[in-house]
Amino acid sequence: MKNELSKRPSNLLSLPSDWQWHDLVVDDWLSPEIEKLRVDHPHAVEWLDLLPHLKSNYISVRFPDGKNSSIFGTIEYAMNSTKQNNKHNKREVERFHYFVFENTLITINLDNHTWEEMNKENRMMMLQQCQHAIEGLFVIARTVLHYLHQGMDVFECDLRELEHQMERNNHRYLMDEILDSRYELLFWNNLFISFQELVVASKEAYYEEIKDNRLYNQLFYRVDRMERLFVHYNKEIDTLISIDNAVSAFRGNEIMKTLTILTAVFMPASVIGAIWGMNFDTIPFSTIPWGFAGMIAMIGLTTTVMYLWMRKKGWTGDLLKTNSRDKHV
Repeated sequence: MKNELSKRPSNLLSLPSDWQWHDLVVDDWLSPEIEKLRVDHPHAVEWLDLLPHLKSNYISVRFPDGKNSSIFGTIEYAMNSTKQNNKHNKREVERFHYFVFENTLITINLDNHTWEEMNKENRMMMLQQCQHAIEGLFVIARTVLHYLHQGMDVFECDLRELEHQMERNNHRYLMDEILDSRYELLFWNNLFISFQELVVASKEAYYEEIKDNRLYNQLFYRVDRMERLFVHYNKEIDTLISIDNAVSAFRGNEIMKTLTILTAVFMPASVIGAIWGMNFDTIPFSTIPWGFAGMIAMIGLTTTVMYLWMRKKGWTGDLLKTNSRDKHV
Protein backbone atom coordinates (compact mmCIF):
# COMPACT_ATOMS: atom_id res chain seq x y z
CA MET A 1 0.00 0.00 0.00
CA LYS A 2 2.79 2.43 0.90
CA ASN A 3 4.53 1.87 -2.43
CA GLU A 4 1.29 2.68 -4.25
CA LEU A 5 0.62 5.76 -2.15
CA SER A 6 4.13 7.07 -2.69
CA LYS A 7 3.36 7.50 -6.39
CA ARG A 8 0.75 10.15 -5.59
CA PRO A 9 1.92 13.57 -4.37
CA SER A 10 0.32 15.41 -1.49
CA ASN A 11 -2.37 17.92 -2.39
CA LEU A 12 -3.89 21.10 -1.04
CA LEU A 13 -7.36 22.09 -2.19
CA SER A 14 -8.90 25.46 -1.39
CA LEU A 15 -12.68 25.37 -1.59
CA PRO A 16 -15.04 28.29 -2.37
CA SER A 17 -16.38 28.52 1.19
CA ASP A 18 -12.95 29.38 2.63
CA TRP A 19 -12.04 25.96 3.92
CA GLN A 20 -9.06 23.85 2.88
CA TRP A 21 -8.43 20.17 2.38
CA HIS A 22 -4.85 19.00 2.95
CA ASP A 23 -4.37 15.51 1.53
CA LEU A 24 -0.99 14.00 2.44
CA VAL A 25 0.79 10.78 1.58
CA VAL A 26 3.19 9.84 4.36
CA ASP A 27 5.58 6.89 4.74
CA ASP A 28 7.58 8.30 7.62
CA TRP A 29 5.88 9.90 10.61
CA LEU A 30 9.02 12.00 11.17
CA SER A 31 8.99 13.39 7.63
CA PRO A 32 9.27 17.15 6.93
CA GLU A 33 5.60 17.22 5.88
CA ILE A 34 4.53 16.01 9.33
CA GLU A 35 6.79 18.55 11.02
CA LYS A 36 5.31 21.30 8.87
CA LEU A 37 1.81 20.22 9.93
CA ARG A 38 2.86 20.51 13.56
CA VAL A 39 3.98 24.10 12.99
CA ASP A 40 1.07 25.20 10.80
CA HIS A 41 -1.65 23.43 12.81
CA PRO A 42 -0.70 23.32 16.50
CA HIS A 43 -4.14 21.96 17.44
CA ALA A 44 -3.32 18.81 15.43
CA VAL A 45 -0.21 17.94 17.46
CA GLU A 46 -2.06 15.50 19.73
CA TRP A 47 -3.47 13.72 16.68
CA LEU A 48 -0.06 13.57 14.98
CA ASP A 49 1.49 12.09 18.11
CA LEU A 50 -1.14 9.34 18.13
CA LEU A 51 -0.85 8.36 14.47
CA PRO A 52 2.25 6.11 14.68
CA HIS A 53 0.55 4.03 17.39
CA LEU A 54 -2.90 3.58 15.82
CA LYS A 55 -3.47 0.02 14.60
CA SER A 56 -7.25 0.06 14.17
CA ASN A 57 -10.19 2.45 13.81
CA TYR A 58 -10.14 5.40 16.21
CA ILE A 59 -12.08 8.61 16.78
CA SER A 60 -11.90 11.42 19.30
CA VAL A 61 -13.61 14.77 19.87
CA ARG A 62 -11.66 17.64 21.41
CA PHE A 63 -12.27 21.32 22.22
CA PRO A 64 -8.75 22.78 21.90
CA ASP A 65 -9.69 26.39 22.69
CA GLY A 66 -12.55 25.45 25.01
CA LYS A 67 -15.15 26.50 22.44
CA ASN A 68 -14.48 25.29 18.91
CA SER A 69 -14.42 21.55 18.43
CA SER A 70 -12.03 19.31 16.56
CA ILE A 71 -12.56 15.74 15.51
CA PHE A 72 -9.87 13.32 14.44
CA GLY A 73 -9.44 9.61 13.98
CA THR A 74 -8.81 6.68 11.67
CA ILE A 75 -11.18 4.83 9.34
CA GLU A 76 -10.53 1.24 8.26
CA TYR A 77 -12.15 -0.14 5.13
CA ALA A 78 -11.75 -2.88 2.52
CA MET A 79 -11.95 -2.25 -1.20
CA ASN A 80 -11.96 -5.93 -2.18
CA SER A 81 -15.50 -7.24 -1.72
CA THR A 82 -14.75 -10.81 -2.88
CA LYS A 83 -15.38 -13.42 -0.22
CA GLN A 84 -12.19 -15.07 1.07
CA ASN A 85 -12.91 -18.74 1.72
CA ASN A 86 -9.37 -19.50 2.84
CA LYS A 87 -9.04 -18.41 6.45
CA HIS A 88 -5.30 -17.94 5.96
CA ASN A 89 -5.87 -15.52 3.05
CA LYS A 90 -6.97 -12.41 4.89
CA ARG A 91 -8.59 -9.53 3.04
CA GLU A 92 -6.40 -6.45 2.81
CA VAL A 93 -7.65 -3.59 4.96
CA GLU A 94 -6.98 0.02 3.97
CA ARG A 95 -6.67 2.81 6.53
CA PHE A 96 -6.70 6.59 6.31
CA HIS A 97 -6.46 9.24 9.01
CA TYR A 98 -8.38 12.51 9.26
CA PHE A 99 -8.37 15.71 11.30
CA VAL A 100 -10.96 18.50 11.26
CA PHE A 101 -10.70 21.83 13.04
CA GLU A 102 -12.51 25.03 12.08
CA ASN A 103 -11.89 25.57 8.33
CA THR A 104 -9.27 22.83 7.89
CA LEU A 105 -9.61 19.19 6.85
CA ILE A 106 -6.48 17.03 6.82
CA THR A 107 -6.39 13.48 5.49
CA ILE A 108 -3.35 11.20 5.49
CA ASN A 109 -2.81 8.14 3.28
CA LEU A 110 -6.13 8.14 1.48
CA ASP A 111 -5.83 5.38 -1.13
CA ASN A 112 -5.35 6.23 -4.81
CA HIS A 113 -8.68 4.82 -5.93
CA THR A 114 -10.63 6.93 -3.44
CA TRP A 115 -8.61 9.99 -4.40
CA GLU A 116 -9.53 9.42 -8.03
CA GLU A 117 -13.18 9.04 -7.03
CA MET A 118 -13.04 12.32 -5.12
CA ASN A 119 -11.65 14.06 -8.21
CA LYS A 120 -14.60 13.05 -10.36
CA GLU A 121 -16.95 15.83 -11.37
CA ASN A 122 -19.87 14.83 -9.16
CA ARG A 123 -17.69 14.51 -6.05
CA MET A 124 -15.95 17.82 -6.70
CA MET A 125 -19.33 19.49 -7.10
CA MET A 126 -20.35 18.10 -3.72
CA LEU A 127 -17.13 19.37 -2.13
CA GLN A 128 -17.68 22.82 -3.59
CA GLN A 129 -21.12 22.91 -1.96
CA CYS A 130 -19.63 22.24 1.47
CA GLN A 131 -19.74 25.23 3.81
CA HIS A 132 -17.51 23.68 6.49
CA ALA A 133 -14.53 21.35 6.59
CA ILE A 134 -16.52 18.71 8.46
CA GLU A 135 -18.91 18.50 5.51
CA GLY A 136 -15.95 17.63 3.29
CA LEU A 137 -15.20 14.71 5.61
CA PHE A 138 -18.83 13.57 5.25
CA VAL A 139 -18.42 13.45 1.47
CA ILE A 140 -15.20 11.43 1.75
CA ALA A 141 -16.70 9.06 4.33
CA ARG A 142 -19.76 8.43 2.19
CA THR A 143 -17.50 7.64 -0.77
CA VAL A 144 -15.49 5.14 1.28
CA LEU A 145 -18.67 3.67 2.75
CA HIS A 146 -19.68 2.67 -0.77
CA TYR A 147 -16.93 0.00 -0.76
CA LEU A 148 -18.48 -1.55 2.32
CA HIS A 149 -21.90 -1.45 0.69
CA GLN A 150 -20.49 -3.31 -2.32
CA GLY A 151 -19.06 -5.94 0.03
CA MET A 152 -22.45 -6.39 1.62
CA ASP A 153 -24.03 -6.90 -1.82
CA VAL A 154 -21.60 -9.76 -2.49
CA PHE A 155 -22.27 -11.14 0.98
CA GLU A 156 -26.01 -11.11 0.34
CA CYS A 157 -25.60 -13.09 -2.90
CA ASP A 158 -23.49 -15.71 -1.07
CA LEU A 159 -26.05 -15.88 1.74
CA ARG A 160 -28.92 -16.41 -0.70
CA GLU A 161 -27.03 -19.26 -2.39
CA LEU A 162 -26.40 -20.84 1.02
CA GLU A 163 -30.11 -20.64 1.83
CA HIS A 164 -30.99 -22.33 -1.47
CA GLN A 165 -28.51 -25.12 -0.72
CA MET A 166 -30.12 -25.72 2.67
CA GLU A 167 -33.56 -25.76 1.04
CA ARG A 168 -32.49 -28.33 -1.56
CA ASN A 169 -30.51 -30.62 0.71
CA ASN A 170 -29.25 -29.96 4.22
CA HIS A 171 -25.79 -31.51 3.94
CA ARG A 172 -23.70 -31.70 7.06
CA TYR A 173 -20.96 -29.44 5.66
CA LEU A 174 -23.40 -26.53 5.39
CA MET A 175 -22.82 -25.64 9.04
CA ASP A 176 -19.24 -24.77 8.09
CA GLU A 177 -20.61 -22.55 5.33
CA ILE A 178 -22.95 -20.84 7.79
CA LEU A 179 -20.10 -20.17 10.21
CA ASP A 180 -18.00 -18.79 7.34
CA SER A 181 -20.85 -16.40 6.60
CA ARG A 182 -21.03 -15.43 10.26
CA TYR A 183 -17.31 -14.54 10.25
CA GLU A 184 -17.71 -12.71 6.94
CA LEU A 185 -20.50 -10.59 8.41
CA LEU A 186 -18.41 -9.97 11.51
CA PHE A 187 -15.57 -8.67 9.32
CA TRP A 188 -17.79 -6.12 7.58
CA ASN A 189 -19.49 -5.20 10.84
CA ASN A 190 -16.13 -4.39 12.45
CA LEU A 191 -15.31 -2.05 9.57
CA PHE A 192 -18.74 -0.46 9.81
CA ILE A 193 -18.08 0.67 13.39
CA SER A 194 -15.86 3.52 12.14
CA PHE A 195 -18.75 5.11 10.24
CA GLN A 196 -21.22 4.66 13.09
CA GLU A 197 -18.82 6.41 15.44
CA LEU A 198 -18.21 9.21 12.96
CA VAL A 199 -21.93 9.94 12.64
CA VAL A 200 -22.44 10.11 16.41
CA ALA A 201 -19.19 11.97 17.16
CA SER A 202 -19.97 14.57 14.48
CA LYS A 203 -23.25 15.37 16.18
CA GLU A 204 -21.39 15.66 19.49
CA ALA A 205 -18.84 18.07 18.04
CA TYR A 206 -20.87 20.04 15.47
CA TYR A 207 -24.47 19.80 16.60
CA GLU A 208 -25.47 23.34 15.59
CA GLU A 209 -23.70 23.22 12.21
CA ILE A 210 -25.09 19.85 11.10
CA LYS A 211 -28.52 19.88 12.75
CA ASP A 212 -30.26 20.31 9.40
CA ASN A 213 -27.26 19.72 7.17
CA ARG A 214 -28.01 17.86 3.92
CA LEU A 215 -24.57 16.23 3.58
CA TYR A 216 -24.64 14.99 7.17
CA ASN A 217 -28.15 13.62 6.71
CA GLN A 218 -27.10 11.82 3.53
CA LEU A 219 -24.28 10.11 5.43
CA PHE A 220 -26.55 9.44 8.42
CA TYR A 221 -29.25 7.75 6.35
CA ARG A 222 -26.67 5.73 4.42
CA VAL A 223 -25.25 4.48 7.73
CA ASP A 224 -28.75 3.82 9.06
CA ARG A 225 -29.64 1.86 5.94
CA MET A 226 -26.56 -0.33 6.29
CA GLU A 227 -27.11 -0.79 10.00
CA ARG A 228 -30.55 -2.22 9.23
CA LEU A 229 -28.91 -4.61 6.76
CA PHE A 230 -26.50 -5.87 9.41
CA VAL A 231 -29.37 -6.50 11.82
CA HIS A 232 -31.33 -8.31 9.11
CA TYR A 233 -28.38 -10.49 8.02
CA ASN A 234 -27.60 -11.37 11.63
CA LYS A 235 -31.17 -12.58 12.08
CA GLU A 236 -30.97 -14.59 8.85
CA ILE A 237 -27.80 -16.35 9.94
CA ASP A 238 -29.28 -17.05 13.38
CA THR A 239 -32.30 -18.58 11.62
CA LEU A 240 -30.07 -20.76 9.43
CA ILE A 241 -28.18 -21.98 12.49
CA SER A 242 -31.47 -22.74 14.26
CA ILE A 243 -32.74 -24.67 11.23
CA ASP A 244 -29.53 -26.67 10.95
CA ASN A 245 -29.59 -27.45 14.68
CA ALA A 246 -33.25 -28.52 14.48
CA VAL A 247 -32.63 -30.78 11.49
CA SER A 248 -29.53 -32.28 13.11
CA ALA A 249 -31.44 -32.93 16.34
CA PHE A 250 -34.33 -34.50 14.41
CA ARG A 251 -31.93 -36.67 12.43
CA GLY A 252 -30.16 -37.79 15.60
CA ASN A 253 -33.42 -38.56 17.38
CA GLU A 254 -34.68 -40.53 14.39
CA ILE A 255 -31.51 -42.64 14.31
CA MET A 256 -31.60 -43.33 18.04
CA LYS A 257 -35.29 -44.24 17.94
CA THR A 258 -34.75 -46.58 14.99
CA LEU A 259 -31.84 -48.30 16.69
CA THR A 260 -33.88 -48.66 19.88
CA ILE A 261 -36.79 -50.24 18.00
CA LEU A 262 -34.51 -52.66 16.15
CA THR A 263 -32.84 -53.63 19.41
CA ALA A 264 -36.22 -54.28 21.06
CA VAL A 265 -37.57 -56.25 18.08
CA PHE A 266 -34.58 -58.59 17.96
CA MET A 267 -34.29 -58.95 21.72
CA PRO A 268 -36.06 -62.38 21.80
CA ALA A 269 -33.66 -63.69 19.15
CA SER A 270 -30.72 -62.37 21.14
CA VAL A 271 -31.96 -64.02 24.33
CA ILE A 272 -32.56 -67.37 22.61
CA GLY A 273 -29.19 -67.20 20.88
CA ALA A 274 -27.49 -66.41 24.19
CA ILE A 275 -29.17 -69.36 25.90
CA TRP A 276 -28.30 -71.78 23.08
CA GLY A 277 -24.74 -70.54 23.14
CA MET A 278 -24.23 -71.59 26.76
CA ASN A 279 -21.86 -74.54 27.38
CA PHE A 280 -24.28 -77.23 28.69
CA ASP A 281 -23.85 -80.93 27.98
CA THR A 282 -27.50 -81.25 27.02
CA ILE A 283 -29.18 -78.48 25.03
CA PRO A 284 -32.94 -78.69 24.45
CA PHE A 285 -34.01 -79.81 20.98
CA SER A 286 -30.38 -80.43 19.95
CA THR A 287 -30.96 -84.14 19.37
CA ILE A 288 -34.31 -83.82 17.61
CA PRO A 289 -34.11 -83.79 13.77
CA TRP A 290 -36.44 -80.84 13.42
CA GLY A 291 -34.95 -79.06 16.49
CA PHE A 292 -32.88 -76.47 14.55
CA ALA A 293 -35.74 -75.61 12.20
CA GLY A 294 -38.16 -75.40 15.14
CA MET A 295 -35.87 -73.03 17.01
CA ILE A 296 -35.51 -70.79 13.94
CA ALA A 297 -39.29 -70.75 13.62
CA MET A 298 -39.62 -69.84 17.30
CA ILE A 299 -37.14 -66.98 16.90
CA GLY A 300 -39.03 -65.68 13.84
CA LEU A 301 -42.36 -65.99 15.65
CA THR A 302 -41.21 -64.17 18.80
CA THR A 303 -39.58 -61.42 16.71
CA THR A 304 -42.77 -60.95 14.68
CA VAL A 305 -44.92 -60.91 17.81
CA MET A 306 -42.62 -58.31 19.41
CA TYR A 307 -42.79 -56.08 16.31
CA LEU A 308 -46.59 -56.38 15.99
CA TRP A 309 -47.02 -55.62 19.68
CA MET A 310 -44.84 -52.46 19.43
CA ARG A 311 -46.69 -51.42 16.28
CA LYS A 312 -50.05 -51.85 18.03
CA LYS A 313 -48.79 -49.65 20.85
CA GLY A 314 -47.83 -46.98 18.28
CA TRP A 315 -44.16 -46.99 19.25
CA THR A 316 -42.77 -47.61 15.77
CA GLY A 317 -44.61 -44.85 13.91
CA ASP A 318 -43.09 -44.39 10.47
CA LEU A 319 -39.46 -44.56 11.60
CA LEU A 320 -38.87 -47.80 9.74
CA LYS A 321 -40.51 -46.57 6.51
CA THR A 322 -37.38 -45.31 4.76
CA ASN A 323 -39.22 -44.29 1.58
CA SER A 324 -41.12 -41.52 3.37
CA ARG A 325 -38.12 -39.66 4.75
CA ASP A 326 -38.21 -35.93 4.32
CA LYS A 327 -35.98 -34.56 1.55
CA HIS A 328 -34.38 -32.02 3.90
CA VAL A 329 -33.22 -34.71 6.31
